[in-house]
Amino acid sequence: MMGLNSIGFDSVLDLCQHQHRRIVLGTLAAEQRSLTLNNLTRAVLKHNHQTPLTEVSEDVLTEIRLSLSHVHLPKLAAEGCINLDSERQLVTPTEQLDQVQPILAVDPALEEPMEL
Repeated sequence: MMGLNSIGFDSVLDLCQHQHRRIVLGTLAAEQRSLTLNNLTRAVLKHNHQTPLTEVSEDVLTEIRLSLSHVHLPKLAAEGCINLDSERQLVTPTEQLDQVQPILAVDPALEEPMEL
């Protein structure tokens, strides 16, 4: 039986629909600690672009950072999977993330360990 603060199955599927959110959730689940927006931007870059950080234009980093801060992180925070401190640009996983983790486990793009 699901607890009072459980995320509905449809909500979990919606959260995992976009690869940026899956990468963020997978990274937070693996690290089990708060991460900065910059850490998460680098994780998305690593998995989506397979390009070293030193070879990526600032425009690409800015685009990823903006999509995370304005779209994906607020959506994850609204569902209770993360706590988002926009002022400090810090993202902290919550207990709700445990409900999403089984779905992330079947994403082959997240099989490699993430180095931050």
